[in-house]
Amino acid sequence: MRSKGRARESATIEGLPVSKNDETVIEIIGMNHDGEGVGRADGYTLFVQGALPGETVRVRVMKTKKQYGYAKLLEIVKASPDRVSAPCPIYDQCGGCQIQHMSYAGQLAWKRQLVIDNLQRIGKLNVLTGDETNEEDTEHAIRVLPTMGMDEPWRYRNKAQVPIGVTEGGLVGGFYAKGSHRIIDMETCLIQHEHNDEVVAKVKEIGSHLGISAYNEETGRGLLRHVVVKKAFCTGEMMLVLVTNGRDIQHKDEWIGSIREAIPQVASICQNVNKKQTNVIFGDETRVLWGRDVIYDFIGDVQFAISPRSFYQVNPVQTEVLYGKTVEYAGLSGKETVIDAYCGIGTISLFLAQHADQVYGVEIVPEAIEDARSNAMLNEMKNVKFEVGASEDVIPRWKEQGIEADVIVVDPPRKGCDPRLLDTILEMKPERVVYVSCNPSTLARDLRVLEDGGYRTVEVTPVDMFPHTVHVESVAMLVRIKE
Repeated sequence: MRSKGRARESATIEGLPVSKNDETVIEIIGMNHDGEGVGRADGYTLFVQGALPGETVRVRVMKTKKQYGYAKLLEIVKASPDRVSAPCPIYDQCGGCQIQHMSYAGQLAWKRQLVIDNLQRIGKLNVLTGDETNEEDTEHAIRVLPTMGMDEPWRYRNKAQVPIGVTEGGLVGGFYAKGSHRIIDMETCLIQHEHNDEVVAKVKEIGSHLGISAYNEETGRGLLRHVVVKKAFCTGEMMLVLVTNGRDIQHKDEWIGSIREAIPQVASICQNVNKKQTNVIFGDETRVLWGRDVIYDFIGDVQFAISPRSFYQVNPVQTEVLYGKTVEYAGLSGKETVIDAYCGIGTISLFLAQHADQVYGVEIVPEAIEDARSNAMLNEMKNVKFEVGASEDVIPRWKEQGIEADVIVVDPPRKGCDPRLLDTILEMKPERVVYVSCNPSTLARDLRVLEDGGYRTVEVTPVDMFPHTVHVESVAMLVRIKE
């Protein structure tokens, strides 16, 4: 059986213009959603990590499939004007960023084009491109605005989640190498807030000094699995979460005392216990070792309590930009009823509540709804109500209770909206729908459904929440077509 498998693997696919280990020169005509350059060798598509659109490159073919293959970049024959030297010293090893080798202006332009391409290719939607020849082409076409980027696209992340390993010199912590679980030790990450780097470094240093053991995935032994650090940009408060393979921490008091002395801005030190052999970071049990169980931060005028496991946007500067665009697209005058599907800990809901008469938020994760209710109380907002459940179940029940939404806001996970939620929106017939998306392909798919159901997508704004990575958020405004 094994020899047949090996024979299949080594068999060459007949009829392809290139074979494994061939070297060839190709033009890079685009970049896919993973940040790989896309080129063609005699019509056959090759994906090349590190190559940029507009470049001529020499590559070695590494893997072939029937429709496409993968090649390694050997030489840049003609460079793109957007090519820059990646400033991160471990960029080639780490998988955290994918496009540091592209100028920031180039990244923003590519992210806008990625959204346009998905709307046209997947959604079959009419997008304004500037090539329209008459007014009919432009009247109902979607405007895709330039990507809203950052003035300073570095050091923007407020949360670090660092896996811990061990070497002869002590504890190491950083990122997994691309496609592996081998930990690359990291002293600094250029997209992390500097204080997060400092906390991780101190925890490693103090832990090594005290002889704290690191968790070993293969044996299931060792104590420290991850170090999680959260930084509140507005208040300056910090939270440290030690994820451990068991409840008992040797030298616990000495460790906590050393951390407090070295990092005075830490307001909360917590422990999360995860004994499972899994790559999921958090276990079920969390306890406070010292300080408060939450830290506080602001997005705009809204205050939020951040707990060890609560979801909170990792780029607070751009979160305010994203939510500002969401409020703008909702077109609120203060009289409207708004439903926020996938409301999480209530971040968008509370932003909307400042401008609406009543906001209803729904979320399937019970802990998130507890946080949302706490955040509403924290801000003394009485015109917002949260309920646990799936949007597609809860919203029809609200409709039966006589709740009619003027605006529905959705901010789904990467897989997009549940089809039943889209059906529910079409039945509710709100005047506007605002779709906040983290995945252009599922955004395009869902906009097609809403357009077929009587809505028109007026405008889409990409927002760069994660500079130097391939991720792009978008906000889309839809209005109901009058019957």
